[in-house]
Amino acid sequence: MKQIEVSILGQVYILGCPTGGESLLNQAVAQVDREMTTIRDAGKVKARERIAVLAALNLAWQQAEGAASSVAAGPAPALAATPPLDSTGLDIAGLIRRVDSALEGDGQLL
Repeated sequence: MKQIEVSILGQVYILGCPTGGESLLNQAVAQVDREMTTIRDAGKVKARERIAVLAALNLAWQQAEGAASSVAAGPAPALAATPPLDSTGLDIAGLIRRVDSALEGDGQLL
């Protein structure tokens, strides 16, 4: 296992990486860095931990959305008014709104 130095939102991390996986890891790091930078630059969230949670939720949502769209060409007409759900039946957008709401007060999840 190799160790690779990466930077996410200006902070350096040393990550373990299987031999031959460097390109895939660098793509993932770039995607996380872009998402976190977008959230930070929007100006509403300053705490790095909150930015990381929101970025993780956004990326998970995008992945679930992509998986859902590859399974079905489009939503059934009867389901069009319902919120999108992931494979476990969770309303990810609602979850993101709830996390945002919970973190608005003091910036701490617990």
